[in-house]
Amino acid sequence: MSTNKLRIMVLVCSTRPGALAPAVGDWFLRAASARSEVSDAQLTVVSLAELALPFLDEAAHPAAGDYQHPHSRAWSALVDNADGFIFVTPEYNHGMPAVLKNALDYLGREWAWKPVGFVSYGHTSAGTRAAQHARPVLAALRLVPTGATVALRIGDDIVDGEVRHDARLDGLASRLLEEVVRLGHALRPMREPLDGSARAGPVAGSYARRLTAADAADVIVLQRCCWVDEALANQTLDIPALHESPDDVRDWLDQWWAVGLWRDGRLLGMVRARRDGASWHIGRLAVAPHMRGAGIGRWLLELAEREADAGCTMAALETGARSVRNIRMYVSEGFERLPERDTPEVVHLVKPLRKPVGATSRSG
Repeated sequence: MSTNKLRIMVLVCSTRPGALAPAVGDWFLRAASARSEVSDAQLTVVSLAELALPFLDEAAHPAAGDYQHPHSRAWSALVDNADGFIFVTPEYNHGMPAVLKNALDYLGREWAWKPVGFVSYGHTSAGTRAAQHARPVLAALRLVPTGATVALRIGDDIVDGEVRHDARLDGLASRLLEEVVRLGHALRPMREPLDGSARAGPVAGSYARRLTAADAADVIVLQRCCWVDEALANQTLDIPALHESPDDVRDWLDQWWAVGLWRDGRLLGMVRARRDGASWHIGRLAVAPHMRGAGIGRWLLELAEREADAGCTMAALETGARSVRNIRMYVSEGFERLPERDTPEVVHLVKPLRKPVGATSRSG
């Protein structure tokens, strides 16, 4: 599971002049902000009144993501950047406001597999019918509503245009935020394969994507569990992967091409590579111990070879001199040892890179 702070959008869903929605949104922000640090959430308020979306005016279906208008692209970017939502909404005639339905209809992919909680307000039903009205729409967009909600009855919970000070209400706001954050973390693995840069992995349910500095914590955990075996086999703890700090890992993730194989939010394997003259230097090939024998290492190695920079003619790597299993695997994949470069601690292996006719290499 990623340890990155979740970005939660508090969406104020009324555009009526003089509406209570802004005051309710401000109350939620104050009431939940004490828990936002504990929940490790970043709260951002967006007002549909300020956004001023016209009624849906895009020619292409929202599922295509082909937005022609600046207001559509701006809305898409805001929603795409969020990991979850709190909808602050009144109830109009037993339903949600038309502006909320319109805002939902504008987009497609951007909503998928993100949690949404409701802070509703109204008279007899405290706005709960607005939330119920919205649920079938949320399901169609693959949004995931929370079980926890906050429902404010105007006659009881709002005084002089403000939500009254009440520890019980503040507690409900905190509980709602915590549930949105928990769901946001749980659903994050579902969202990543929607990114066009992800590709299906070699084991069921897995996918590969580029690693970034934001993945440093997961990389450290994988490195340390994998290189313990290397340390035992080579009778040394002098292995960089066992000692790197989060900052060290973030630094090399910024400098190397690196890919991780994920499933259910867990990093199962990884590999990194970068150009060194005419050589494509491959390293940090790691597979979680419980997944060894499933072909992940060979799959990642082949992927790294295919991604070699244009102009690289040779793949090169190194491993511990006593890492018999690693050496056997590399040799079976066509690598040859370079005895003249070997030391008592490290062996070096190389393999000619053969690119398919007509294939294009990545650059940079």
